[in-house]
Amino acid sequence: MHTLENDKLKISVNTIGAELSKITSVKNKTEFMWHADPNVWGSSAPNLFPVIGALKNDTYVFENKAYKLPKHGFVRHNQNIILHKETKNSLTYKLVSDKDLLTKYPFHFEFFITYTLSDNNLEIKHTVKNTDDKTMYFSVGGHPAFKCPAFKNENYDDYYLEFDQVENSKRHFINMDNGLISDKTELVFNNSNKLLLTHDLFLKDALVFKDTKSRKIRLMSEKSGPILSVNFEGFPYLGIWAKPNGDFICIEPWLGIADSENTNQNLVDKEGILSLEANKTFQASYIIEIDNTHLA
Repeated sequence: MHTLENDKLKISVNTIGAELSKITSVKNKTEFMWHADPNVWGSSAPNLFPVIGALKNDTYVFENKAYKLPKHGFVRHNQNIILHKETKNSLTYKLVSDKDLLTKYPFHFEFFITYTLSDNNLEIKHTVKNTDDKTMYFSVGGHPAFKCPAFKNENYDDYYLEFDQVENSKRHFINMDNGLISDKTELVFNNSNKLLLTHDLFLKDALVFKDTKSRKIRLMSEKSGPILSVNFEGFPYLGIWAKPNGDFICIEPWLGIADSENTNQNLVDKEGILSLEANKTFQASYIIEIDNTHLA
């Protein structure tokens, strides 16, 4: 475990998966991240690469060859990630393709994730370097889980998500038998920017959005006001999720999405897939901001 600290926040990052595990107020010790209870959901903020969500039969095809990848790819739970660079206010982790990964993902690459702490903000930056001689295809995204409720005198139902734009957006349902995106949708927002949180909201898995205009979401409490926000400019897909029995909420910025039920499984045709030419570098960041009212 590695830590970063300034006069407002302290973060902890697990080397396994380079997974953010804690965001803590320095002054009052309030914890803002889910504590990864294995009896409910044993993660706090997995890093998603080179796929997001499930593949059909855990399989994709590239250049007429089939490859297997688990849900959300191979960064989460990965024990080969190293701490690449450490500064006063940042931690950078690195994963490099090797013989084992090439049997699952036929591209030479370097993957970096950098946590930078500044005032009451934490930037999570993903950097992908294509070190191959061919174009590589990938998705990347975040899965941070925040404590909800954040304080002992509150209930889950006291909380809601406030989107920064008025939305008319529908969710795309996940087939709970195979994790794939079905053709079933349901309107969630009707000229609104508020999503009330209840445990029942997630009985049919995550809320997956493809068409939200918002690029900033605030976690709000009816009793305590704004708790934190996630700014995900440049991420076109969004997941909102929790276990129905979990006191947390995931706000998930995605560059990519799970396979649809009617996928042809070809990686280059996959919805939302990114392409990166040989010897090029790609970067994408999202920012978690803890409201100052809870840091005093």
